Amino acid sequence: QKPLKINLLTIPLSELESLLQSWKQPKYRAKQILHWVHECGVSNMDDMVNIPKKLRHNLKENATIGSLELEVELVSKDGTKKRAYRLWDGQLIESVLMPYDDGRNTACISSQAGCAMGCVFCATGQMGFARQLTSDEIFEQVARFASELKSQNQRLTNIVLMGMGEPLANYRNVMAALERVNAELGVGARKITVSTVGVVPSIRKL
Repeated sequence: QKPLKINLLTIPLSELESLLQSWKQPKYRAKQILHWVHECGVSNMDDMVNIPKKLRHNLKENATIGSLELEVELVSKDGTKKRAYRLWDGQLIESVLMPYDDGRNTACISSQAGCAMGCVFCATGQMGFARQLTSDEIFEQVARFASELKSQNQRLTNIVLMGMGEPLANYRNVMAALERVNAELGVGARKITVSTVGVVPSIRKL
């Protein structure tokens, strides 16, 4: 079994700083690396031209830029992108990026693989529940769209948790991901919408 690689799309700055110090590299390299990932949308370590060659080699050996494997992408005439990502265990989830004429870019994000709520009008509900998404898997869906938009001089303005799953049935991981989206990706709390069928205990926590 291959060792797990560090995910540069989801690793917090402090953790990357500690890792680089263990590699005898200066802390400031962490900010440079995350700038390439989040602000420039690079997908190849070799594009990080201000990072020393030896460090880029270490990153290629031990890290990856994202863990979600793009299975399929559909793009409509209005620019909406609908993606299916394959997770490490083979489960599939969906993410959608919706551009609007007024300049908004809204990401629709999944919080679970499948759903246990069983709503008869919902295709996901008829699939049944597979598992909760981790906070990193939720955060990465947002981070991918955000970095891609920034590389095109645009920004992600809104997030709706209306993809696969019941967000409030995965309360802890959803909230952990959204706190990072707010703090690290700069999406304001008022621009984040959490949809629910009505999980009352979690609504009260909110």
